[in-house]
Amino acid sequence: MSNSSSITEFLLLAFADTRQLQLLHFWLFLGIYLAALLGNGLIITTVACDHRLHTPMYFFLLNLSLLDLGSISTTVPKSMANSLWDSRAISYSGCAAQVFFFVFFITVEYCVLTIMAYDRYVAICKPLHYGTLLGSRACVHMAAAAWGSGFLYTLLHTANTFSLPLCKGNAVDQFFCEIPQILKLSCSDAYLREVGLLVLSVCLAFGCFVFILFSYVQIFRSVLRIPSEQGRHKAFSTCLSHLAVVSLFISTGMFAYLKPPSLTSPVLDLVVAVLYSVVPPAVNPLLYSMRNQELKDALWKMRNGCFSEAINCLFSFAEHS
Repeated sequence: MSNSSSITEFLLLAFADTRQLQLLHFWLFLGIYLAALLGNGLIITTVACDHRLHTPMYFFLLNLSLLDLGSISTTVPKSMANSLWDSRAISYSGCAAQVFFFVFFITVEYCVLTIMAYDRYVAICKPLHYGTLLGSRACVHMAAAAWGSGFLYTLLHTANTFSLPLCKGNAVDQFFCEIPQILKLSCSDAYLREVGLLVLSVCLAFGCFVFILFSYVQIFRSVLRIPSEQGRHKAFSTCLSHLAVVSLFISTGMFAYLKPPSLTSPVLDLVVAVLYSVVPPAVNPLLYSMRNQELKDALWKMRNGCFSEAINCLFSFAEHS
């Protein structure tokens, strides 16, 4: 029997036992991670550099890309390193840091997605009040509230989880440290405090979900009343990408944490964890850029500008040499 004071490291769930499969996992995760870095990095750079994209919608999209980079960087590099070096270990402090940052980024991302639904609701249903309700100061305040409340919420959860005595070993049934898996190692009834906090979290998350759902019901009602087909198409194109991201985020998260116990198995839990923690950060940039002509034009302009600058640098270097 062990307790939390004697645990110096945790053992994460391995993706594979054979060396070939471990290397396959490493290269697969490396590809996904690089795709997430490239996609989100391009969005951040484009929104920051193109003054035409300095609007509330793209300001929150920039925040979303930062959060996606943070969340995937919290889990994937450590999993890749373990597969590459044939290890399962993560230090106690490393596990606590992983729990903190993953919960923090996921919590703030959900808040930002909720704010983005409000942004689309005001833009389409109350366009005359858009500048008043979503001015630059209001946007900064909403973003700061999302990041600040996410930090306090995460600090409470992490401190509560790692204050529990752990006596059921140090093997975590997941490829990264997450609160439900740490709670399974607890031997004290004190874990009920954390369960109570998780239930409260589910209630708050459900409230945000209802708000998003209500916003989109109102949005679709307003869009269907637009007389021109071109106007309807433009309104839908700005909303469908956000709706796709929200649907992916909520559906994978709900299945991961609210699935019936009869469906629980280590393999299924592993697959679902990949779906909600690894796939969205890599896919979100694609979902946002596919139907957004304004963003695609800005990306293309930045690409052409960089290419032209590189050509000029080459000619300049050739002339001086």
